[in-house]
Amino acid sequence: MPKELLLFLYRNTLYAIRNTRKGVINMSLAEIIKVARGEEKADLLLKNGKIINVFSGEIYTTDVAIYKDMIVGLGEGYYADKEIDISNCYLSPGFMDGHIHLESSMVKISEFARTVVPMGTTSVIIDPHEIANVLGLEGIRYMLESSKYNPLNIFMMLPSCVPASSLGTSGANLSVNDLFPLLDEKWVLGLGEMMNYPGVLNRIPEVLDKIVVSSKKCIDGHAPNLSGKDLCAYVSAQIRSDHECTTVGEAKEKLRLGMYIMLREGSVTRNLIDLLPIINLDNSRRCFFCCDDRHPKDLIEEGHINYIIKTAIKKGIDPVTAIRMATLNTAEYFRLRNLGAIAPGYIANLVVFDNFKDFNILKVFNNGKLVAENGELSEISPKPLEVSIRGSINIKWLYPEDFKIPVRGNKCRVIKITPGQIITEETIEVPKIEEDFVVSDAKRDVLKIAVVERHHASEKVSVGLVKGIGLKKGALGSSVAHDSHNIIIVGTNDKDMLNVGAAIAKMGGGLAISVNEKIVDSLPLPIAGLMSDRPLLEVKESLDSIYRTAKNLGVKVDNPFMSIAFLSLEVAPHLKITNKGLVDVNNSKIVDLFLD
Repeated sequence: MPKELLLFLYRNTLYAIRNTRKGVINMSLAEIIKVARGEEKADLLLKNGKIINVFSGEIYTTDVAIYKDMIVGLGEGYYADKEIDISNCYLSPGFMDGHIHLESSMVKISEFARTVVPMGTTSVIIDPHEIANVLGLEGIRYMLESSKYNPLNIFMMLPSCVPASSLGTSGANLSVNDLFPLLDEKWVLGLGEMMNYPGVLNRIPEVLDKIVVSSKKCIDGHAPNLSGKDLCAYVSAQIRSDHECTTVGEAKEKLRLGMYIMLREGSVTRNLIDLLPIINLDNSRRCFFCCDDRHPKDLIEEGHINYIIKTAIKKGIDPVTAIRMATLNTAEYFRLRNLGAIAPGYIANLVVFDNFKDFNILKVFNNGKLVAENGELSEISPKPLEVSIRGSINIKWLYPEDFKIPVRGNKCRVIKITPGQIITEETIEVPKIEEDFVVSDAKRDVLKIAVVERHHASEKVSVGLVKGIGLKKGALGSSVAHDSHNIIIVGTNDKDMLNVGAAIAKMGGGLAISVNEKIVDSLPLPIAGLMSDRPLLEVKESLDSIYRTAKNLGVKVDNPFMSIAFLSLEVAPHLKITNKGLVDVNNSKIVDLFLD
Protein backbone atom coordinates (compact mmCIF):
# COMPACT_ATOMS: atom_id res chain seq x y z
CA MET A 1 0.00 0.00 0.00
CA PRO A 2 1.41 3.44 -0.95
CA LYS A 3 2.81 5.51 1.88
CA GLU A 4 0.49 8.42 1.03
CA LEU A 5 -2.60 6.18 1.34
CA LEU A 6 -1.45 4.83 4.69
CA LEU A 7 -0.98 8.37 5.96
CA PHE A 8 -4.42 9.37 4.66
CA LEU A 9 -6.12 6.41 6.39
CA TYR A 10 -4.25 7.07 9.63
CA ARG A 11 -5.26 10.74 9.71
CA ASN A 12 -8.92 10.03 8.93
CA THR A 13 -9.09 7.24 11.52
CA LEU A 14 -7.56 9.51 14.14
CA TYR A 15 -10.03 12.28 13.20
CA ALA A 16 -12.97 9.89 13.54
CA ILE A 17 -11.79 8.66 16.95
CA ARG A 18 -11.33 12.18 18.23
CA ASN A 19 -14.77 13.27 17.07
CA THR A 20 -16.45 10.17 18.48
CA ARG A 21 -14.75 10.72 21.83
CA LYS A 22 -15.69 14.40 21.74
CA GLY A 23 -19.31 13.53 21.05
CA VAL A 24 -19.49 11.14 23.98
CA ILE A 25 -17.98 13.68 26.34
CA ASN A 26 -20.27 16.46 25.12
CA MET A 27 -23.32 14.21 25.43
CA SER A 28 -22.42 13.29 29.02
CA LEU A 29 -21.65 16.90 29.93
CA ALA A 30 -24.93 18.02 28.38
CA GLU A 31 -26.83 15.55 30.56
CA ILE A 32 -25.01 16.81 33.66
CA ILE A 33 -25.91 20.41 32.83
CA LYS A 34 -29.56 19.51 32.27
CA VAL A 35 -29.81 17.82 35.66
CA ALA A 36 -27.88 20.63 37.34
CA ARG A 37 -30.38 23.15 35.93
CA GLY A 38 -33.29 21.08 37.18
CA GLU A 39 -34.51 20.27 33.68
CA GLU A 40 -34.21 16.52 34.29
CA LYS A 41 -34.34 14.30 37.36
CA ALA A 42 -31.28 13.51 39.38
CA ASP A 43 -30.55 9.93 40.40
CA LEU A 44 -30.47 10.71 44.13
CA LEU A 45 -31.56 13.63 46.30
CA LEU A 46 -30.34 14.00 49.89
CA LYS A 47 -32.89 16.28 51.55
CA ASN A 48 -32.66 18.66 54.51
CA GLY A 49 -29.12 17.81 55.59
CA LYS A 50 -26.89 20.20 57.53
CA ILE A 51 -24.24 20.72 54.86
CA ILE A 52 -20.67 21.28 56.00
CA ASN A 53 -19.31 23.67 53.42
CA VAL A 54 -15.52 23.40 53.54
CA PHE A 55 -15.16 26.32 51.11
CA SER A 56 -17.12 28.96 53.01
CA GLY A 57 -16.77 27.52 56.50
CA GLU A 58 -20.55 27.46 56.94
CA ILE A 59 -23.03 24.86 58.08
CA TYR A 60 -26.52 25.26 56.64
CA THR A 61 -29.53 23.15 55.72
CA THR A 62 -30.17 22.38 52.07
CA ASP A 63 -30.67 19.58 49.54
CA VAL A 64 -27.93 17.86 47.52
CA ALA A 65 -28.67 16.47 44.04
CA ILE A 66 -26.54 13.61 42.70
CA TYR A 67 -26.38 12.39 39.11
CA LYS A 68 -24.46 9.17 38.50
CA ASP A 69 -21.30 9.60 40.61
CA MET A 70 -21.32 13.40 40.77
CA ILE A 71 -22.86 16.14 42.86
CA VAL A 72 -24.67 18.41 40.40
CA GLY A 73 -26.61 20.83 42.57
CA LEU A 74 -27.31 22.26 46.00
CA GLY A 75 -30.57 23.94 46.98
CA GLU A 76 -34.30 23.65 46.47
CA GLY A 77 -36.22 22.64 43.37
CA TYR A 78 -34.42 19.41 42.51
CA TYR A 79 -36.19 16.10 41.93
CA ALA A 80 -34.78 12.59 41.78
CA ASP A 81 -35.68 8.98 41.20
CA LYS A 82 -34.73 8.33 44.82
CA GLU A 83 -34.90 10.70 47.77
CA ILE A 84 -33.40 10.24 51.25
CA ASP A 85 -34.40 12.57 54.07
CA ILE A 86 -31.43 13.28 56.34
CA SER A 87 -33.11 15.93 58.49
CA ASN A 88 -31.26 16.88 61.70
CA CYS A 89 -28.12 15.13 60.44
CA TYR A 90 -24.84 16.58 59.20
CA LEU A 91 -23.55 15.92 55.70
CA SER A 92 -19.78 15.97 55.22
CA PRO A 93 -17.43 15.21 52.33
CA GLY A 94 -16.01 11.68 52.59
CA PHE A 95 -13.00 11.43 54.90
CA MET A 96 -9.52 10.96 53.46
CA ASP A 97 -6.37 9.43 54.98
CA GLY A 98 -3.42 11.35 53.56
CA HIS A 99 -0.76 8.72 54.22
CA ILE A 100 -1.14 5.11 55.29
CA HIS A 101 0.69 1.85 54.90
CA LEU A 102 -2.27 -0.48 54.51
CA GLU A 103 -0.03 -3.41 55.36
CA SER A 104 -0.10 -2.22 59.00
CA SER A 105 -3.77 -3.18 59.22
CA MET A 106 -2.49 -6.76 58.78
CA VAL A 107 -5.40 -7.69 56.49
CA LYS A 108 -6.17 -7.64 52.77
CA ILE A 109 -7.30 -4.39 51.17
CA SER A 110 -10.88 -5.65 50.79
CA GLU A 111 -11.04 -6.38 54.51
CA PHE A 112 -9.54 -2.99 55.35
CA ALA A 113 -12.21 -1.33 53.19
CA ARG A 114 -14.94 -3.37 54.88
CA THR A 115 -13.77 -1.92 58.19
CA VAL A 116 -13.09 1.76 57.46
CA VAL A 117 -15.79 2.65 54.90
CA PRO A 118 -18.60 2.39 57.48
CA MET A 119 -16.48 4.80 59.58
CA GLY A 120 -16.75 7.45 56.85
CA THR A 121 -13.45 6.90 55.05
CA THR A 122 -14.00 7.10 51.30
CA SER A 123 -10.43 7.70 50.07
CA VAL A 124 -6.96 6.68 51.22
CA ILE A 125 -3.55 7.51 49.84
CA ILE A 126 -1.41 4.44 50.39
CA ASP A 127 2.33 3.96 50.25
CA PRO A 128 3.03 0.23 49.65
CA HIS A 129 6.52 0.70 51.00
CA GLU A 130 6.31 -2.35 53.25
CA ILE A 131 5.23 -4.95 50.71
CA ALA A 132 7.53 -3.42 48.09
CA ASN A 133 10.50 -3.97 50.41
CA VAL A 134 9.54 -7.63 50.51
CA LEU A 135 8.35 -8.34 46.95
CA GLY A 136 9.35 -5.31 44.88
CA LEU A 137 7.24 -4.58 41.79
CA GLU A 138 5.22 -7.73 42.40
CA GLY A 139 4.15 -6.28 45.73
CA ILE A 140 3.13 -2.96 44.17
CA ARG A 141 1.11 -4.72 41.48
CA TYR A 142 -0.54 -6.85 44.14
CA MET A 143 -1.73 -3.72 45.94
CA LEU A 144 -2.92 -2.07 42.70
CA GLU A 145 -4.88 -5.14 41.62
CA SER A 146 -6.28 -5.76 45.10
CA SER A 147 -7.56 -2.18 45.18
CA LYS A 148 -10.03 -2.77 42.35
CA TYR A 149 -13.78 -3.09 42.94
CA ASN A 150 -13.68 -1.86 46.53
CA PRO A 151 -16.12 0.80 47.84
CA LEU A 152 -13.07 2.88 48.71
CA ASN A 153 -10.96 5.14 46.50
CA ILE A 154 -7.39 3.88 46.85
CA PHE A 155 -4.67 6.12 45.49
CA MET A 156 -0.99 5.27 45.60
CA MET A 157 2.29 7.03 46.21
CA LEU A 158 5.18 5.01 44.82
CA PRO A 159 7.64 3.82 47.48
CA SER A 160 10.77 5.92 47.13
CA CYS A 161 13.11 3.96 49.35
CA VAL A 162 13.29 0.27 48.50
CA PRO A 163 15.49 -0.51 50.30
CA ALA A 164 15.25 2.28 52.87
CA SER A 165 19.04 2.42 52.93
CA SER A 166 22.09 0.24 52.37
CA LEU A 167 22.27 -0.50 56.10
CA GLY A 168 19.82 -3.41 55.89
CA THR A 169 18.90 -6.16 53.43
CA SER A 170 15.46 -6.00 51.82
CA GLY A 171 13.75 -8.33 49.38
CA ALA A 172 13.98 -5.93 46.45
CA ASN A 173 15.77 -2.92 45.06
CA LEU A 174 13.56 -0.54 43.07
CA SER A 175 15.48 1.83 40.84
CA VAL A 176 14.24 4.95 39.11
CA ASN A 177 13.78 2.83 35.96
CA ASP A 178 11.42 0.53 37.87
CA LEU A 179 9.30 3.37 39.20
CA PHE A 180 9.17 5.67 36.18
CA PRO A 181 6.61 3.66 34.12
CA LEU A 182 4.27 3.44 37.11
CA LEU A 183 3.98 7.21 37.37
CA ASP A 184 1.54 7.11 34.44
CA GLU A 185 -0.83 4.74 36.26
CA LYS A 186 -4.27 6.31 36.83
CA TRP A 187 -4.25 5.85 40.59
CA VAL A 188 -0.61 6.82 41.19
CA LEU A 189 -0.27 10.36 42.57
CA GLY A 190 3.48 10.70 42.97
CA LEU A 191 6.51 9.64 44.97
CA GLY A 192 6.05 8.33 48.51
CA GLU A 193 7.82 9.51 51.64
CA MET A 194 11.45 10.30 50.90
CA MET A 195 12.77 8.87 54.15
CA ASN A 196 16.32 8.72 52.86
CA TYR A 197 16.87 12.36 53.69
CA PRO A 198 20.63 11.81 54.11
CA GLY A 199 20.61 10.62 50.48
CA VAL A 200 18.91 13.87 49.45
CA LEU A 201 21.32 16.06 51.42
CA ASN A 202 24.36 14.15 50.14
CA ARG A 203 23.09 14.37 46.54
CA ILE A 204 23.14 10.62 45.89
CA PRO A 205 22.37 10.38 42.13
CA GLU A 206 19.85 7.51 42.39
CA VAL A 207 17.87 9.41 45.04
CA LEU A 208 17.88 12.64 43.06
CA ASP A 209 16.85 10.82 39.88
CA LYS A 210 13.69 9.54 41.60
CA ILE A 211 12.84 13.07 42.69
CA VAL A 212 13.43 14.53 39.23
CA VAL A 213 11.23 12.03 37.36
CA SER A 214 8.43 12.62 39.90
CA SER A 215 8.71 16.41 39.94
CA LYS A 216 5.43 16.98 38.07
CA LYS A 217 3.53 15.04 40.73
CA CYS A 218 3.46 15.13 44.53
CA ILE A 219 6.51 14.13 46.54
CA ASP A 220 5.95 13.24 50.20
CA GLY A 221 8.53 13.84 52.87
CA HIS A 222 9.80 11.97 55.92
CA ALA A 223 12.30 14.07 57.84
CA PRO A 224 12.13 13.66 61.62
CA ASN A 225 14.03 16.39 63.51
CA LEU A 226 15.50 17.84 60.30
CA SER A 227 16.07 21.57 60.78
CA GLY A 228 17.95 24.65 59.63
CA LYS A 229 19.92 24.57 56.41
CA ASP A 230 19.49 20.83 56.02
CA LEU A 231 15.71 21.25 56.11
CA CYS A 232 15.95 24.10 53.58
CA ALA A 233 17.94 21.83 51.27
CA TYR A 234 15.40 19.05 51.69
CA VAL A 235 12.46 21.34 50.87
CA SER A 236 14.39 22.78 47.92
CA ALA A 237 14.19 19.31 46.36
CA GLN A 238 10.43 19.92 45.87
CA ILE A 239 9.47 17.72 48.83
CA ARG A 240 6.31 19.36 50.09
CA SER A 241 4.93 17.41 53.06
CA ASP A 242 5.99 15.78 56.30
CA HIS A 243 4.21 13.42 58.70
CA GLU A 244 7.07 12.99 61.17
CA CYS A 245 6.62 16.13 63.31
CA THR A 246 6.41 15.41 67.03
CA THR A 247 6.52 18.94 68.46
CA VAL A 248 4.88 22.28 67.70
CA GLY A 249 8.28 23.85 67.13
CA GLU A 250 9.22 21.27 64.50
CA ALA A 251 5.89 21.64 62.72
CA LYS A 252 6.08 25.44 62.79
CA GLU A 253 9.53 25.49 61.18
CA LYS A 254 8.36 23.19 58.39
CA LEU A 255 5.16 25.20 57.85
CA ARG A 256 7.20 28.38 57.51
CA LEU A 257 9.22 26.75 54.74
CA GLY A 258 6.13 25.84 52.75
CA MET A 259 5.59 22.22 53.76
CA TYR A 260 2.18 20.70 54.36
CA ILE A 261 1.99 19.09 57.78
CA MET A 262 0.26 15.74 58.12
CA LEU A 263 -0.94 15.40 61.71
CA ARG A 264 -0.40 11.72 62.42
CA GLU A 265 -2.30 9.50 64.82
CA GLY A 266 -1.11 5.96 64.30
CA SER A 267 -0.97 2.97 66.59
CA VAL A 268 2.59 3.50 67.81
CA THR A 269 3.24 7.05 66.65
CA ARG A 270 0.55 9.22 68.27
CA ASN A 271 1.36 12.86 67.56
CA LEU A 272 -2.09 14.40 67.06
CA ILE A 273 -2.68 15.93 70.49
CA ASP A 274 0.89 17.28 70.72
CA LEU A 275 0.52 19.03 67.34
CA LEU A 276 -3.04 20.38 67.55
CA PRO A 277 -1.95 23.60 69.34
CA ILE A 278 -0.25 24.76 66.14
CA ILE A 279 -3.56 24.91 64.23
CA ASN A 280 -5.01 28.38 63.64
CA LEU A 281 -7.08 30.18 61.01
CA ASP A 282 -3.97 31.25 59.11
CA ASN A 283 -2.28 27.85 58.71
CA SER A 284 -5.00 25.20 58.99
CA ARG A 285 -5.30 24.97 55.19
CA ARG A 286 -1.74 23.63 55.11
CA CYS A 287 -2.51 20.78 57.50
CA PHE A 288 -4.31 17.47 57.11
CA PHE A 289 -4.70 14.12 58.85
CA CYS A 290 -3.08 10.73 58.39
CA CYS A 291 -2.67 7.45 60.26
CA ASP A 292 0.58 6.19 58.75
CA ASP A 293 0.30 2.83 60.54
CA ARG A 294 -3.02 1.72 62.05
CA HIS A 295 -3.27 -1.62 63.82
CA PRO A 296 -6.38 -3.89 63.85
CA LYS A 297 -7.05 -3.33 67.55
CA ASP A 298 -7.12 0.46 67.12
CA LEU A 299 -9.15 0.31 63.91
CA ILE A 300 -11.87 -1.66 65.69
CA GLU A 301 -11.76 -0.06 69.15
CA GLU A 302 -11.02 3.57 68.17
CA GLY A 303 -11.65 3.98 64.47
CA HIS A 304 -9.90 5.57 61.55
CA ILE A 305 -10.07 9.19 60.36
CA ASN A 306 -13.40 9.56 62.17
CA TYR A 307 -11.51 9.03 65.44
CA ILE A 308 -8.97 11.72 64.55
CA ILE A 309 -11.71 14.24 63.65
CA LYS A 310 -13.62 13.52 66.85
CA THR A 311 -10.45 13.84 68.94
CA ALA A 312 -9.47 17.13 67.27
CA ILE A 313 -12.92 18.62 67.91
CA LYS A 314 -12.87 17.42 71.52
CA LYS A 315 -9.51 19.17 71.97
CA GLY A 316 -10.91 22.50 70.78
CA ILE A 317 -10.45 22.55 67.00
CA ASP A 318 -13.35 24.22 65.18
CA PRO A 319 -15.56 21.44 63.75
CA VAL A 320 -15.58 22.78 60.20
CA THR A 321 -11.80 23.20 60.33
CA ALA A 322 -11.41 19.59 61.50
CA ILE A 323 -13.66 18.32 58.70
CA ARG A 324 -11.76 20.42 56.16
CA MET A 325 -8.45 18.97 57.36
CA ALA A 326 -9.87 15.49 56.76
CA THR A 327 -11.23 16.27 53.30
CA LEU A 328 -10.49 19.31 51.14
CA ASN A 329 -6.97 19.96 52.44
CA THR A 330 -5.93 16.41 51.65
CA ALA A 331 -7.54 16.46 48.21
CA GLU A 332 -5.93 19.75 47.26
CA TYR A 333 -2.45 18.71 48.35
CA PHE A 334 -2.68 15.59 46.20
CA ARG A 335 -4.25 17.56 43.31
CA LEU A 336 -7.47 15.56 43.39
CA ARG A 337 -9.58 18.37 42.02
CA ASN A 338 -12.95 16.66 42.19
CA LEU A 339 -12.73 15.26 45.73
CA GLY A 340 -13.01 16.68 49.22
CA ALA A 341 -16.04 18.97 49.08
CA ILE A 342 -19.80 19.15 48.67
CA ALA A 343 -20.24 21.23 45.54
CA PRO A 344 -21.32 20.84 41.89
CA GLY A 345 -18.78 18.90 39.85
CA TYR A 346 -17.38 17.04 42.86
CA ILE A 347 -17.56 13.26 43.22
CA ALA A 348 -20.38 12.26 45.56
CA ASN A 349 -18.28 10.78 48.36
CA LEU A 350 -20.35 11.77 51.37
CA VAL A 351 -20.80 11.00 55.06
CA VAL A 352 -23.96 11.43 57.13
CA PHE A 353 -23.45 11.65 60.92
CA ASP A 354 -25.49 12.67 63.96
CA ASN A 355 -23.52 15.35 65.83
CA PHE A 356 -19.99 16.55 66.51
CA LYS A 357 -19.83 15.13 70.04
CA ASP A 358 -20.87 11.52 69.52
CA PHE A 359 -19.88 11.53 65.85
CA ASN A 360 -21.83 8.41 64.99
CA ILE A 361 -21.54 7.64 61.27
CA LEU A 362 -25.01 6.87 59.91
CA LYS A 363 -24.58 6.61 56.14
CA VAL A 364 -21.65 6.61 53.73
CA PHE A 365 -21.87 7.26 49.98
CA ASN A 366 -19.08 6.43 47.56
CA ASN A 367 -19.33 7.59 43.95
CA GLY A 368 -22.99 8.44 44.52
CA LYS A 369 -23.92 4.99 45.87
CA LEU A 370 -24.95 4.14 49.44
CA VAL A 371 -22.15 1.78 50.51
CA ALA A 372 -22.55 1.66 54.29
CA GLU A 373 -25.28 2.30 56.83
CA ASN A 374 -25.23 2.24 60.64
CA GLY A 375 -21.79 0.66 60.79
CA GLU A 376 -22.40 -2.06 58.22
CA LEU A 377 -21.00 -2.28 54.70
CA SER A 378 -23.52 -2.86 51.92
CA GLU A 379 -23.20 -5.77 49.52
CA ILE A 380 -20.56 -5.05 46.90
CA SER A 381 -20.91 -5.85 43.21
CA PRO A 382 -18.65 -6.78 41.57
CA LYS A 383 -16.62 -8.36 44.35
CA PRO A 384 -13.03 -7.26 45.01
CA LEU A 385 -10.43 -9.32 43.18
CA GLU A 386 -8.66 -12.25 44.79
CA VAL A 387 -5.03 -11.75 43.82
CA SER A 388 -2.45 -14.50 44.26
CA ILE A 389 1.03 -13.80 45.58
CA ARG A 390 4.15 -15.92 46.14
CA GLY A 391 5.64 -16.90 49.50
CA SER A 392 8.18 -14.54 51.02
CA ILE A 393 10.07 -16.36 53.80
CA ASN A 394 13.44 -17.61 52.65
CA ILE A 395 15.90 -18.07 55.52
CA LYS A 396 18.97 -20.17 56.13
CA TRP A 397 18.82 -22.98 58.67
CA LEU A 398 19.08 -21.50 62.17
CA TYR A 399 21.34 -22.77 64.95
CA PRO A 400 21.63 -21.78 68.63
CA GLU A 401 25.06 -20.32 67.85
CA ASP A 402 23.43 -17.68 65.63
CA PHE A 403 22.08 -15.96 68.73
CA LYS A 404 25.25 -15.99 70.84
CA ILE A 405 27.30 -12.86 71.59
CA PRO A 406 30.97 -13.56 72.44
CA VAL A 407 32.35 -11.01 74.89
CA ARG A 408 34.59 -8.42 73.22
CA GLY A 409 34.46 -5.61 75.75
CA ASN A 410 33.15 -4.36 79.08
CA LYS A 411 30.42 -2.00 77.90
CA CYS A 412 27.73 -2.28 75.22
CA ARG A 413 25.54 0.02 73.20
CA VAL A 414 21.90 -0.73 74.05
CA ILE A 415 18.78 0.33 72.13
CA LYS A 416 16.43 2.11 74.52
CA ILE A 417 12.76 2.20 73.55
CA THR A 418 10.90 5.52 73.67
CA PRO A 419 7.28 4.66 74.56
CA GLY A 420 4.79 5.74 71.90
CA GLN A 421 7.47 6.77 69.39
CA ILE A 422 9.54 5.18 66.63
CA ILE A 423 12.53 7.19 67.83
CA THR A 424 14.90 5.27 70.10
CA GLU A 425 17.79 6.34 72.29
CA GLU A 426 21.25 4.90 72.86
CA THR A 427 22.25 3.93 76.37
CA ILE A 428 25.51 2.39 77.56
CA GLU A 429 25.26 -0.66 79.81
CA VAL A 430 27.57 -3.20 81.41
CA PRO A 431 26.25 -6.49 80.02
CA LYS A 432 25.49 -9.66 81.95
CA ILE A 433 28.11 -12.28 81.09
CA GLU A 434 28.02 -16.06 81.45
CA GLU A 435 30.86 -18.29 80.23
CA ASP A 436 32.37 -15.54 78.07
CA PHE A 437 29.06 -14.79 76.33
CA VAL A 438 26.70 -11.86 76.77
CA VAL A 439 23.27 -13.07 77.89
CA SER A 440 19.91 -11.42 78.46
CA ASP A 441 19.42 -9.80 81.85
CA ALA A 442 15.68 -9.90 82.53
CA LYS A 443 16.05 -8.33 85.98
CA ARG A 444 17.55 -5.16 84.48
CA ASP A 445 15.35 -5.44 81.37
CA VAL A 446 18.37 -5.65 79.04
CA LEU A 447 17.44 -8.35 76.54
CA LYS A 448 18.93 -9.84 73.42
CA ILE A 449 17.47 -8.70 70.11
CA ALA A 450 18.21 -10.50 66.83
CA VAL A 451 17.45 -9.78 63.18
CA VAL A 452 17.40 -12.73 60.76
CA GLU A 453 17.65 -11.95 57.03
CA ARG A 454 14.58 -13.60 55.45
CA HIS A 455 14.64 -12.71 51.75
CA HIS A 456 17.73 -14.33 50.25
CA ALA A 457 18.62 -17.10 52.74
CA SER A 458 21.89 -15.37 53.52
CA GLU A 459 23.86 -15.97 56.70
CA LYS A 460 23.27 -12.43 57.88
CA VAL A 461 21.98 -12.63 61.47
CA SER A 462 22.84 -9.82 63.83
CA VAL A 463 22.38 -9.76 67.59
CA GLY A 464 22.27 -6.74 69.92
CA LEU A 465 20.67 -5.58 73.16
CA VAL A 466 17.44 -3.69 73.86
CA LYS A 467 16.04 -2.03 76.97
CA GLY A 468 12.38 -1.23 77.66
CA ILE A 469 10.44 -4.33 76.54
CA GLY A 470 10.03 -5.87 80.00
CA LEU A 471 9.89 -9.52 78.89
CA LYS A 472 10.71 -11.81 81.84
CA LYS A 473 10.52 -15.23 80.20
CA GLY A 474 10.74 -16.78 76.74
CA ALA A 475 10.99 -14.92 73.43
CA LEU A 476 8.77 -13.15 70.93
CA GLY A 477 9.30 -12.24 67.30
CA SER A 478 7.76 -11.06 64.06
CA SER A 479 8.30 -10.93 60.30
CA VAL A 480 6.93 -7.37 60.41
CA ALA A 481 10.06 -5.30 60.97
CA HIS A 482 10.26 -1.93 59.28
CA ASP A 483 11.46 -1.34 56.67
CA SER A 484 13.18 -4.37 55.21
CA HIS A 485 10.88 -6.73 57.12
CA ASN A 486 13.41 -9.29 58.13
CA ILE A 487 12.56 -11.46 61.14
CA ILE A 488 13.08 -9.61 64.42
CA ILE A 489 13.23 -11.49 67.74
CA VAL A 490 13.57 -10.36 71.36
CA GLY A 491 14.23 -12.96 74.03
CA THR A 492 15.48 -13.94 77.43
CA ASN A 493 17.33 -17.01 76.13
CA ASP A 494 18.79 -18.35 72.87
CA LYS A 495 16.68 -21.52 72.60
CA ASP A 496 13.36 -19.71 72.67
CA MET A 497 14.69 -17.12 70.22
CA LEU A 498 15.66 -19.93 67.85
CA ASN A 499 12.22 -21.53 68.27
CA VAL A 500 10.45 -18.25 67.42
CA GLY A 501 12.52 -17.84 64.26
CA ALA A 502 11.75 -21.39 63.13
CA ALA A 503 8.01 -20.98 63.85
CA ILE A 504 7.79 -17.78 61.81
CA ALA A 505 9.50 -19.50 58.89
CA LYS A 506 7.08 -22.46 59.07
CA MET A 507 4.04 -20.14 59.07
CA GLY A 508 5.28 -18.28 56.00
CA GLY A 509 5.49 -15.16 58.14
CA GLY A 510 3.76 -13.92 61.25
CA LEU A 511 4.08 -13.34 64.98
CA ALA A 512 5.10 -15.92 67.57
CA ILE A 513 5.87 -16.33 71.27
CA SER A 514 7.92 -19.21 72.66
CA VAL A 515 8.30 -20.31 76.28
CA ASN A 516 10.43 -23.29 77.29
CA GLU A 517 10.99 -24.03 73.58
CA LYS A 518 7.26 -24.34 72.95
CA ILE A 519 5.19 -21.95 70.80
CA VAL A 520 2.48 -20.72 73.18
CA ASP A 521 0.82 -18.19 70.87
CA SER A 522 1.09 -17.12 67.25
CA LEU A 523 -0.56 -15.30 64.34
CA PRO A 524 0.20 -16.41 60.75
CA LEU A 525 0.71 -13.63 58.18
CA PRO A 526 1.04 -15.51 54.88
CA ILE A 527 0.71 -12.44 52.60
CA ALA A 528 4.30 -11.19 52.31
CA GLY A 529 4.81 -11.98 55.99
CA LEU A 530 2.84 -8.78 56.64
CA MET A 531 -0.86 -9.51 56.23
CA SER A 532 -3.39 -12.17 57.12
CA ASP A 533 -5.93 -13.71 54.76
CA ARG A 534 -8.51 -13.79 57.59
CA PRO A 535 -11.22 -11.23 58.54
CA LEU A 536 -10.02 -8.25 60.54
CA LEU A 537 -12.04 -9.18 63.63
CA GLU A 538 -10.39 -12.62 63.72
CA VAL A 539 -6.97 -11.00 63.35
CA LYS A 540 -7.80 -8.57 66.14
CA GLU A 541 -8.87 -11.41 68.43
CA SER A 542 -5.65 -13.31 67.68
CA LEU A 543 -3.66 -10.16 68.43
CA ASP A 544 -5.55 -9.65 71.70
CA SER A 545 -4.57 -13.17 72.67
CA ILE A 546 -0.92 -12.75 71.75
CA TYR A 547 -0.78 -9.39 73.57
CA ARG A 548 -2.23 -11.01 76.72
CA THR A 549 0.33 -13.76 76.48
CA ALA A 550 3.13 -11.22 76.14
CA LYS A 551 1.81 -9.17 79.06
CA ASN A 552 1.65 -12.27 81.24
CA LEU A 553 5.32 -12.80 80.43
CA GLY A 554 6.16 -9.35 81.79
CA VAL A 555 6.02 -7.19 78.63
CA LYS A 556 5.30 -3.61 79.67
CA VAL A 557 4.87 -1.79 76.33
CA ASP A 558 1.27 -1.53 75.10
CA ASN A 559 1.92 -2.91 71.63
CA PRO A 560 5.05 -5.06 71.81
CA PHE A 561 5.03 -6.33 68.22
CA MET A 562 4.54 -2.89 66.69
CA SER A 563 7.20 -1.55 69.05
CA ILE A 564 9.83 -4.11 68.09
CA ALA A 565 8.88 -3.72 64.42
CA PHE A 566 10.33 -0.20 64.46
CA LEU A 567 13.56 -1.17 66.19
CA SER A 568 15.00 -2.10 62.79
CA LEU A 569 13.90 1.13 61.07
CA GLU A 570 17.36 2.38 60.18
CA VAL A 571 16.17 5.79 58.99
CA ALA A 572 14.53 6.91 62.26
CA PRO A 573 16.83 8.17 65.04
CA HIS A 574 18.86 7.20 66.95
CA LEU A 575 20.09 3.62 67.47
CA LYS A 576 18.53 0.72 65.55
CA ILE A 577 19.42 -2.82 64.46
CA THR A 578 19.23 -4.52 61.06
CA ASN A 579 20.53 -7.86 59.83
CA LYS A 580 23.83 -6.09 59.17
CA GLY A 581 24.28 -4.93 62.77
CA LEU A 582 23.67 -1.95 65.04
CA VAL A 583 22.94 1.25 63.13
CA ASP A 584 23.95 4.73 64.24
CA VAL A 585 21.16 6.49 62.37
CA ASN A 586 22.50 10.01 62.94
CA ASN A 587 25.73 9.14 61.16
CA SER A 588 24.26 6.50 58.80
CA LYS A 589 26.75 3.79 59.68
CA ILE A 590 27.07 0.38 61.29
CA VAL A 591 28.63 0.51 64.76
CA ASP A 592 29.99 -2.18 67.05
CA LEU A 593 27.91 -3.50 69.92
CA PHE A 594 30.95 -3.12 72.23
CA LEU A 595 32.54 0.21 73.06
CA ASP A 596 35.94 -1.21 74.04
